[in-house]
Amino acid sequence: MDDRVTSAVTFGLLAAWALHDTEEVALLPGWLRRNLPELRERFPSVPERVWRQAESVDEREFAVAVGVMGAVVATASAAGHLTGGRSAFYQAALTGFGLHGLVHLAQAAAVRGYTPGSATSPLLVVPFTLWARGRLRRAGVLRPVRPRDAAVGLAVAAASTVAAHGVARRLPGRRG
Repeated sequence: MDDRVTSAVTFGLLAAWALHDTEEVALLPGWLRRNLPELRERFPSVPERVWRQAESVDEREFAVAVGVMGAVVATASAAGHLTGGRSAFYQAALTGFGLHGLVHLAQAAAVRGYTPGSATSPLLVVPFTLWARGRLRRAGVLRPVRPRDAAVGLAVAAASTVAAHGVARRLPGRRG
């Protein structure tokens, strides 16, 4: 058996992320416009500022924010490739990607239906993450993930998403 960490493992993260986020870019803005009134009604405990923020995201801002996140994922993939999968940044990004997929599935369960990202999560995001982690484990380079690491990873992913939207919002040409 070949225990090398190949580019399929490291740059595969970028490819899987790109396919997954294509679903989100194509569908999220329209889905939000159609579903926001019902979501507000079903989840009244969500602060109004969250709904206003969601309403204000247009297709351009969302696409730019996804591009900013793409640069982060590309950097993580390159770090993984250059280190034979040993990079803590790469491994954290891989774990965060997989957890992100589980969040999409939880969102779909919460709304009892489709949410953007929930189609590719069980078909691509979660399986790729499990496969890549298995390859890293067989190569002897996988770092253990404790619950605290998972929580920090999700927090970093959330903060990165907020920062990416902040960058997108500040670029010239944004309407509003």
